[in-house]
Amino acid sequence: MDPIGILIALVIVGTVTLFSSLRVLFEYQRGVVFRLGKLVAARGPGLIFLMPFGLERMRKMDLRIIALDIAPQDTITKDNVSVTVNAVVYFRVADPTKAVVEIEDYYFATSQLAQTTLRSVIGQSELDELLAERDRINDIVRKIIDSGTDPWGIEVTGVEVKDIGLPPEMKRAMARQAEAERERRAKVISAEGEFQASRRLSQAAKVLEQYPAALQLRFLQTVVEIAAENNSTTLFPLPIDLFKPFAKMVGGGGMTAEAEVDAAASEGEPDAAMALPSGASAMLEGLGVDVETALSALPEGASREEIVAVAKRALGVEADN
Repeated sequence: MDPIGILIALVIVGTVTLFSSLRVLFEYQRGVVFRLGKLVAARGPGLIFLMPFGLERMRKMDLRIIALDIAPQDTITKDNVSVTVNAVVYFRVADPTKAVVEIEDYYFATSQLAQTTLRSVIGQSELDELLAERDRINDIVRKIIDSGTDPWGIEVTGVEVKDIGLPPEMKRAMARQAEAERERRAKVISAEGEFQASRRLSQAAKVLEQYPAALQLRFLQTVVEIAAENNSTTLFPLPIDLFKPFAKMVGGGGMTAEAEVDAAASEGEPDAAMALPSGASAMLEGLGVDVETALSALPEGASREEIVAVAKRALGVEADN
């Protein structure tokens, strides 16, 4: 055999063997190498060399975070409410050698452990805790799963409960509860508003008490607001105090009817018990009140109190005031 041909054949075989023994691993990959079935080490990333002719074999492991979707789990809470819960688990391979040697299929095993852990935690919690303290539930599930997968070289980075399914009757009950709570808040806010308004009104009343003219201005403003409405009938109540200046002009001196009768009786007038003083009579006639008709209903010998009562009614004042 030609030595040159043999040399060329050896070079070709050596080159093929060399290239077949080279492996390239990405940054997120590691290679677990076995030599004659015995674990050697985890190599990578970059270019690595394996002994040819099957003396060393390698298994690639991905170190990136994996999102595992947990199927909806039907379970019963601590307060006997049937719910359907699904979640997502985020985990990664922290130790490639353990993930290959310690467990056959770390992905399937992590999925099963997450499902059982989620059902167990939901069964130990009440419905209000699931709805209001979801972050705490997520943290508890993550810690339990992480402690279970740690011997496998798996690190659980997070657990998120995506949805909590409730039966229709429970949804209706919660809707009624929320509606009642909203009504309670509305009543409390309304009562608080009325309380604050009453305090402001009391302060306004004190101001009006110090400045009586302000009450009249407020009355005129109310009249303007009422007049803005069409086809409305407005009644104007007029206080008796507005007529005091007119009583002074006609000689009444600003005295009330009872005071004028007392003044006439004290002067010894014989007819004081059956007639009003001239000042009060002129004021009543100016207002369009028939004095004789008002007094004709009294019997003879009527007392002073009865005459005063008639005078008050003629002036538009209640008899018991």
